[in-house]
Amino acid sequence: MGVRMSGRLVGPLGMELVHEDSGVVVRTMPPKDNGGDGSTFSPTDLAAVSLGTCASTTMALYARRHDIPLDGISFDLEKIMNPAPRRLGKLVVRYRIASSCSDEDFQKLVHIGKTCPVRLSLGPDVEVDETYERE
Repeated sequence: MGVRMSGRLVGPLGMELVHEDSGVVVRTMPPKDNGGDGSTFSPTDLAAVSLGTCASTTMALYARRHDIPLDGISFDLEKIMNPAPRRLGKLVVRYRIASSCSDEDFQKLVHIGKTCPVRLSLGPDVEVDETYERE
């Protein structure tokens, strides 16, 4: 069974998204350079940040399941759009992994991050430039 979500237009350009199982609401707005006011995440912002959240969550799950010590994961991400046709062009992401794990386990975490479901769902036209740092 899949996850059910819904969306509806609110105002002239905003969208309100509902995660049906939890009732959590997320709103989107087009960015200023595409006619919106940039007041919150745009749809392509959500697509981009999904990479960072997916890789981080997947690494955390792997660490928990394999008893790898993990104190935290954080990331910074930059989304670069291609102008025509307007689409995601490049994602630059830097992960910081706080762990006292072995070098071998750290490389396993990196591999898991690079093979998360969102990363595997990105087409070849989206360039991903990523670094993984240990804190």
